[in-house]
Amino acid sequence: MTRKVALITGASSGIGQATACRLQSAGLTVYAAARRVDRLAELVPSGVRTIALDVTEDDSATKAVNEILAAEGRIDVLVNNAGYGSYGALEEVPMSEARAQIEVNLFGLAHLTQLVLPAMRAQGTGTVVNISSMGGRFATPLGAWYHASKYAVEGLSDAMRLELRHFGINVVLIEPGLIRTDWGAIAAERLRTTSGHGPYAEQATHVAESLERGSQPDAPMSSPASVIAEAVAKAVTARRPRTRYRVGYGARPLIFLSRILPDRVFDAVITRSSGA
Repeated sequence: MTRKVALITGASSGIGQATACRLQSAGLTVYAAARRVDRLAELVPSGVRTIALDVTEDDSATKAVNEILAAEGRIDVLVNNAGYGSYGALEEVPMSEARAQIEVNLFGLAHLTQLVLPAMRAQGTGTVVNISSMGGRFATPLGAWYHASKYAVEGLSDAMRLELRHFGINVVLIEPGLIRTDWGAIAAERLRTTSGHGPYAEQATHVAESLERGSQPDAPMSSPASVIAEAVAKAVTARRPRTRYRVGYGARPLIFLSRILPDRVFDAVITRSSGA
């Protein structure tokens, strides 16, 4: 049988790295992508192939997809994982940073998907997995542009699912809860730089501390990246995958509460949990 070929972006650490290892163990031919190939070195001994890819650079994305198609003749799975969290008060975030957040989290994802779809259509099969967030279903303080990008990924994915089902292509959303990666620490650092001084400083301090707590290796109120990797593996190996996988600490209950509670009641829940 032909081995499925998977391309995973943002694979140098965290969710992307765990997913690359999990799909490799599931028998797929895995291409792990990041802007710098040297950061992927520890994946090589497991048999994972590595490739340079910057999702914000059109030429880089095109080159990577063409290299994989030339070597393998197909791409069966695309895991759009590359992204980051830009935190700061809306009043204080420069528009250049807001554009960068949307460029990475939304436009980079969309363009790479455009590049792989012709091959998937020709095969009559494929799976696009978009790593969203529980933050694509509700918002937290001082994360306006991050949440805007993830809300957009949710809408984009829903539309894609309707467009592509006739071609045998599945579109799956993964909505992680709190995951123990360096994502939270990086977001906290950005938040302190942007809003750590001035009118939002007190709120920024509390939110940054909350983000950092979830990133600690032994944090009790978060989940390891492996739970997301397992969800991706289930999605790409299922005959009929679910449209959404809500996994990781807090994802299911908080998304559920966001749907049933009045807005201001849920606002109070989020404000209390974030310390803001």
